[in-house]
Amino acid sequence: MVTTATNELELETDKDSTYDRIAEVKAFEETKLGVKGLLDSGVTKIPRMFHHAKGEEHTENKPSDSKLSVPIIDLKDIDTNSSLRAEALDKIRGACKEWGFFQLVNHGIGVEVLDEMIRGIRMFHEQDAEVRKSFYTRDINKKVRYFSNGSLFKDPAANWRDSLTFFLTPDFPSPEELPAVCRDIVIEYSKKVRALGFRIFELFSEALGLHPSYLNELDSIYRQYLLCHYYPPCPEPELTMGTSKHTDISFMTILLQDQMGGLQVLHENQWIDVHPVYGSLVVNIGDLLQLITNDMFVSVYHRVLSKHTGPRISIATFYADLSAQSSTKVIGPIKELLSEDNPPIYRDTTVKDVTAHYFEKGLDGNSSLHPFRL
Repeated sequence: MVTTATNELELETDKDSTYDRIAEVKAFEETKLGVKGLLDSGVTKIPRMFHHAKGEEHTENKPSDSKLSVPIIDLKDIDTNSSLRAEALDKIRGACKEWGFFQLVNHGIGVEVLDEMIRGIRMFHEQDAEVRKSFYTRDINKKVRYFSNGSLFKDPAANWRDSLTFFLTPDFPSPEELPAVCRDIVIEYSKKVRALGFRIFELFSEALGLHPSYLNELDSIYRQYLLCHYYPPCPEPELTMGTSKHTDISFMTILLQDQMGGLQVLHENQWIDVHPVYGSLVVNIGDLLQLITNDMFVSVYHRVLSKHTGPRISIATFYADLSAQSSTKVIGPIKELLSEDNPPIYRDTTVKDVTAHYFEKGLDGNSSLHPFRL
């Protein structure tokens, strides 16, 4: 069935030379209501701008049948029990090298905070359309932005999702800038996940054999922003994606996801489902951390399937300084990690150059690190 749909799409594209993708994208953008607005309008067929070329790889009808699973790491009592800490560091080291992903439990943020954050983001996306619309912008100077598809005008196909983002550092948005429907929980969650981020970077430093404060002292890691995705139910999930195959540009990402599922990680050439574990957070390595660790930690491809069911809510916290003012600092493989047996794989460059390449290429399925290899 999926192959037939894909073949029909290819035939339709060949026959219809009058299709104007740019016009369709512009018309969609001008509504300022995103994918949720399309669904509310009653569409049963998704617009062609959302069609991905290889629909058979994207359908929810092809879940992973692998017995492999993303590692789960428990932080309980690691600050008071040295053997538990050593065990956790071994697991973190292995997960970051072999998977680039792990799920974290007993991380110190209460489930009531996690539940309320998911509820707050869902309420934003499901509130009155005119209120939602007032936040719609692509203005990079705004600390709070609501939009659909960050690289909508560059990507070969749009993803079936809308996003709300908060740029939290160096200056936290004023309360008046935050949507009233999720204001309090965004403030609370962002503070707690920031503290957790510094704790994880400390563990990463130890796992790499560095001083515990090493990574936290890097200026480039300091910035934090939240990207809160809303994936509505999709009438034709076999034709599109929730999020295309990509790696993250950050040093690290901490992801809060609801129980809907759909996130997959590419491991050993197969897509592995990241099954939701209630109360957990998903941690993954970003491109910048892979670069400075000289591939000791790896940033891996991941994606989100679109589904008939939904909505799916996720909140990703990214750690990276992507500001124009500070991103000119030179980065390269950490000298303390290099040796004759482990020579540098990457040339010295700047955060600015890596991120510029990442955003210029869009979600094209390729790693942003290739041009920076020696």
